Amino acid sequence: MPGQKPKTVVRRSQFEPKSMFSIFFRTTGVVHIDCASMGETINNQCYIENCLKPVIKALEIDRPKCVAKNLKILHDNARPHVHANVNNFLIKHGIGIIRHQLHSPYLALCDFWLFSLIKSQLDTHSESQSLKDQITKIVKSIDRKEYSKTFDKWLERMQYCINNIGNYFEHLLK
Repeated sequence: MPGQKPKTVVRRSQFEPKSMFSIFFRTTGVVHIDCASMGETINNQCYIENCLKPVIKALEIDRPKCVAKNLKILHDNARPHVHANVNNFLIKHGIGIIRHQLHSPYLALCDFWLFSLIKSQLDTHSESQSLKDQITKIVKSIDRKEYSKTFDKWLERMQYCINNIGNYFEHLLK
């Protein structure tokens, strides 16, 4: 706006410590949030123990009769996600895997929706626990309808990808 100071944009150093969050959600809302400890390496075993097992435990509470049966998981192609141990774990628990297109952030729910929503509401934090607390609060406060709408948008984006034979299509979205 004319006469107003431009918004300050703070850029972090690429070497500054960062926090990594794994957020699992479905059309009805958040299922599990995990924050990796500083310096923690995320490998397939860590992914199973800290992410997938707690997700299944949460589903046992939410869906006691069918737990994870007939569910499908979409995660990117990071090495821990595509490791044979992870695939075997998911198969053992009856969870199907939706293959994620390589280098396709416009098809990842977190990339086209959740991350920008979280960033727009985030305050400055000097330590990771307060950051985790605020992110958890933000994600849990999202209306259930928004999660459902986002999955509908995801299906729409998948159709655009198919119609455009995998070529860039984001400029076509309404």
